[in-house]
Amino acid sequence: MTLLTLPIALLLALLAGALLLRQAIGRRRLERIIFEADTPAGKQFDLALLALIVLSVVAVGLESDPSLQSRFEGLFLRLEVGFSSLFSLEYLLRLLCSQRPIAYARSFFGIVDFLASIPPLLGLGAIGGKYFTLIRILRLMRVFRILKLGLYIREADRLKEALLASRRKIFIFLLMMINLVVLIGALMYVIEGEAGGFNSIPTGIYWAIVTITTVGYGDVAPITPLGRITASAVMLLGYSIIAVPTGIVTAELGRSGSGVSDAQPCQACAEPQHLAGARFCHRCGTSLTPGPVSPR
Repeated sequence: MTLLTLPIALLLALLAGALLLRQAIGRRRLERIIFEADTPAGKQFDLALLALIVLSVVAVGLESDPSLQSRFEGLFLRLEVGFSSLFSLEYLLRLLCSQRPIAYARSFFGIVDFLASIPPLLGLGAIGGKYFTLIRILRLMRVFRILKLGLYIREADRLKEALLASRRKIFIFLLMMINLVVLIGALMYVIEGEAGGFNSIPTGIYWAIVTITTVGYGDVAPITPLGRITASAVMLLGYSIIAVPTGIVTAELGRSGSGVSDAQPCQACAEPQHLAGARFCHRCGTSLTPGPVSPR
């Protein structure tokens, strides 16, 4: 067999195995195991899948080392064949047991699952094809579905709302920063010139960005006294500017976080905090609306 027909034959064998598994387990049960993490079998499946993802990415990273690749070339090849076969089988099972296979295939994770399985399997004989499997790291996002990190998801929503609310201010800030680095870059080009390594205005703009963000690579540096004085001012300016976008987002986070109900603590469970506008306690379900005060 050629390098092309071997992966195709392996893919056809995996498809036959996936059909047999669907028939043996049942489509509905297989769907619950693969797509849902609420059952013990579903949690075990997702945890095993995550372990395979981590191991496959580690294997690809180790294989990129020339010394390790020359010593364990056969082992790395067998590992990649095994990982690609398992992920391809998983992708085929998802397609076969899904109620809406086309919708799944066109979804974000469906595309990621496809890119992490079928192309690496077909490209085992291609140069550099195995490094395409690094996209599997994206699938680690499924850990949120397994662990049910509701608190962190809620905080992520708050961060997203804060970023959306402050997008105009951040855009204006970035626009001002662009104008500032262009002016500083042009100024340093005039002050230093080619003798200091500022052989063009884009080079000066690059230096201004690196300096004002306090990164400081040091590959381009002023050598004249006036240039160093200007650079010192730009460095101090960078420290003061860094706090601007942080303050904008922090202020929006404070506003979104202040959306706590002014209602009294729950009379049943004494929960002190509730969402703004909440009428019932999120902890025990007791009404937060005070009833009529009875005469004593």
